[in-house]
Amino acid sequence: MSVSESKPVAHADRYAVVGNPVAHSKSPYIHAQFALQTGERVEYDRLLAPLDGFVEHVQAFHAAGGRGLNVTVPFKLEAHALAHKLSPRAAAAGAVNTLRFDADGIFGDNTDGFGLVRDIEVNLGVSLEGARVLLLGAGGAARGVVLPMLERRPSEITIVNRTAPKAHALIEQFAGAASEFGCLLNGGGPQAVDPKPYDVIVNATAGSLDAALPECDERAFGTGTLAYDMMYGAQPTVFMRHAQALGARAADGLGMLVEQAAESFFVWRGVRPEGAPVLVALRAQLAAQAT
Repeated sequence: MSVSESKPVAHADRYAVVGNPVAHSKSPYIHAQFALQTGERVEYDRLLAPLDGFVEHVQAFHAAGGRGLNVTVPFKLEAHALAHKLSPRAAAAGAVNTLRFDADGIFGDNTDGFGLVRDIEVNLGVSLEGARVLLLGAGGAARGVVLPMLERRPSEITIVNRTAPKAHALIEQFAGAASEFGCLLNGGGPQAVDPKPYDVIVNATAGSLDAALPECDERAFGTGTLAYDMMYGAQPTVFMRHAQALGARAADGLGMLVEQAAESFFVWRGVRPEGAPVLVALRAQLAAQAT
């Protein structure tokens, strides 16, 4: 077959992560690995949007042939408002981190909670079914993971926040789902922490960014406790070090990052990549930074 007769190479579909700031994002590396792994023809970039220009940037990306976007800080609420159709988990979270451009409009999803649950259950080997879970924080990060955790049918989720009314509002929002899945959903201020070990403690506060510990009774941490911080870095977070000092097993949120990305890839392509090998590679990169 001559060159002129050869089949044209299919062009790559365009995706990106949009945020401000966005230069630090590991999403392009993660999705490049997923594309190699699955054979999907995907081109993935970073898209820096001005704080007052999110919608315009998304529309321009779509008009130029873009197929979907990951959405990071501070645009998850704007992405929720922009979507024409929401997944149940995005509607429950009140925020969107994944946009897919369909023929009939923009589909919004939230894969953060799925990423957290999959990292805990698959990568870390801890089942949430029947577990006693303590969720520290009641902001956007916490709200995005409550429904996916409830779907795993834990026996109890206690939501604790420095300002109790925020925790109570979240408990009220998910009371129906908790009843459906047979889970006791309770909480309030820091005094609502049960002074005996939980199976899983999730730190959904932003405290680790400022090396600040969330207020929590130390008796909640035991040798059988998985203490999970949604944050991650080259070094263990202050929350992780605190948990380890109390005898608990500690984990950071890097696996959540990889697994939510894998779920986004599935939402876009209908193909589910394996997160574990990409997580191993990212761990090695972080370890190299730490030395």
